[in-house]
Order: sequence, then C-alpha cells, then structure tokens
Amino acid sequence: MRVIFTVAGAVLLAATAGSILRTLVVPRGLYSALVIRLWSVLRRVVRAVAAPFGGYRAIDRAQTWLAPLILLGMLGCWLLSTLVAYTMLLVGTSELPWRVAFREAGSSLFTLGFASGDRLHLSVIDFLAAANGPLIIALLIAYLPTLYGAYNRRELEVTLLQSRAGEPAWGPELLARQTLVGTESELPELYRDWERLAADLGEGHSNYPVLISFRSPQPYRSWVVGLIAVMDAAAMQLALNPRSAPPEARLLLRAGFTALRDIATALRIPFEADPDPDGPIRLTFEEFDAAVAWVTAAGLRLERPVREAWPHFRGWRVNYEEIAYELARRADAVPALWTGPRDFPATPIPPRRPADRRPANP
Repeated sequence: MRVIFTVAGAVLLAATAGSILRTLVVPRGLYSALVIRLWSVLRRVVRAVAAPFGGYRAIDRAQTWLAPLILLGMLGCWLLSTLVAYTMLLVGTSELPWRVAFREAGSSLFTLGFASGDRLHLSVIDFLAAANGPLIIALLIAYLPTLYGAYNRRELEVTLLQSRAGEPAWGPELLARQTLVGTESELPELYRDWERLAADLGEGHSNYPVLISFRSPQPYRSWVVGLIAVMDAAAMQLALNPRSAPPEARLLLRAGFTALRDIATALRIPFEADPDPDGPIRLTFEEFDAAVAWVTAAGLRLERPVREAWPHFRGWRVNYEEIAYELARRADAVPALWTGPRDFPATPIPPRRPADRRPANP
C-alpha cells in the first residue's frame, strides 16, 4: 500500500503541475479541463441563484461573480490537490499516520512551520511542499495583470462601439447609424480597429479561457455580441454594395472567424473548418430582408437587390455563425438581435437609438 500511495501522490502532483502550467504559463491555446469544469459547475450555481428573480438583468448580476469565483476555485483546487498529493507521498515514504502526514504536509505547503521533526529522509518532500505553496499563489497573482490587461483592451473597443452600433450592438444598426449621420467614411477605420481586436481576442481568450466569463461593466454590452455585430455589418456591406465596400471589411471578417475558431479549438467546441458557402445558416432570409429595409430606410443605397445579396451574405456568415452563437450562449451574453438563443428564457433585445435632438428649424 505504501508503494501505491507513493505512486498515486506523485501522479496527482504531476497532474496538478500540468494543470497549472497549461492554464497559467504555456502561451498556447491548450485545453484546461479544470477551468472548463469549474466554469460549468459555477455557471449552473450562479444561474440557479438568479433564477428566482427572473429576467436577463438578474442573470447578468449573478454572472458578474462567475469569473472571480473561477479564479478562487482554481487556486483552491490546486492547493487542495497539492496538499493531498504531499500527504500521500509522506504516508507512502514513512510510517506516519494519515493525520500526522496531513498536518505536516499542510505545515510545509503553507509555510506555517508548526509541524517539524528530525526525520531527515522526509526533508526533501517537506522542502518541495514549502516551495510549492507560495509558487502557486505567486503564479496566480502574476496571472491577474495579464487577464485585466486583455480585459481592458477588449472593453475599450466594446464601449466605443456603443455609440455606433447601439446597445446591445447589432450589425444593421451600425450601418444605419453611419448612414444617418453621414459617417460611412469612418467604417474602414472601425473595421481595422476590430480586425486588430479580433486577433487580440483570438490570442487572449484561447490562451486564457477564463476571460470569456469576464462580463462588460454595462449589462447590455458584450464582446461576443459586439464582434458579431461588426462582422454582420461588414458582411452586409460586402453583400449589398460590393463595389463601394471597403477592403477592410474582408480583412475584418477573415480575422474575426479565425479568432472565433481559435477560441473554439481551445474550448473544444466542434465546428466545420471549411463550411460550404451555400450551406444553411440559422438566420433567415426574412430577418435579413427586414434588416435591409431598416438600413435603406436610414438612407443607404443598394448596389445589388436583396435577393441577389442574400447568397453572398449567407456565404460570409456561415463561416462564423455557429461558433459565435455557441460562445454567446456559453457566455450568457445579452440576448441581442442575430446572436442566437440562450440557456435562459429571453426575447431578443433591439438596440436603443437615442432620440433625434436636432433643432426643427436650423
């Protein structure tokens, strides 16, 4: 049994070290089973807490605590598994009873120093335990600035999008507002900004998947809803006005669905790597037709009829719709238009447009 305990403790310690390295250290989108399982369990808990209050706002308030709880859960799981591993190693390599081994492992791991003895052959295990505790805590503390740096970059662009695409963001509203105020020439710069943000999202959210659970400061804002809105606007512009659409729209779409696929790969979300441009999408032609009418009512002139534009729009959207809808569902994002269903009862919320305050007789 001592050999079994020694081997089991070493395996558990190696598994814990691997989880820490995969989650905090390795700069590559590796799957973190601990983060995903914590997210799944804690997401159910916070949603169960919010369920009696009903509505999206209750869900949003409860989900605010999800990311901090995941971070604390990660730290707790790593420390607990390390404590159990060193306890098993002490039991397996000595005559210590479980209670004494647990006490000595805890004393060393948390550098308390209240348990000690003259057993020199156990000093290596005690020293390793004493080094592991502060190291795990230090790695998590060093992890936080990286998380919040990526979060701040993300939320800056999401906040800037609010005045352009409404709140919650919607692609057709983005085109309509730029047409109404005569700022269509600003769209290429917006696409360039979101192309860079998409690359940042793909890199950051695949390396650190806990970022997906960090919510925007305002309940009707969301990074995934904003990305869908900007990509939908670019796809509509390319489909409806192929001659005047800026080339930045194509670059944004490519960067956008590449980023979404990187995140999906890290989260093990299945997707079609090379979808058929003529394949079906969940957005219907009727919804697209109504959105085009909304945009043309704002003054946008079309270079291609709606029926002819639909296959082109569908050919763009099939590249990102499936993953985007799944991420919006998992993130419990605000139920905006064209962002798919949620796991809670929700009616799609249209963007709020500010009232026209121009003087009647300028």
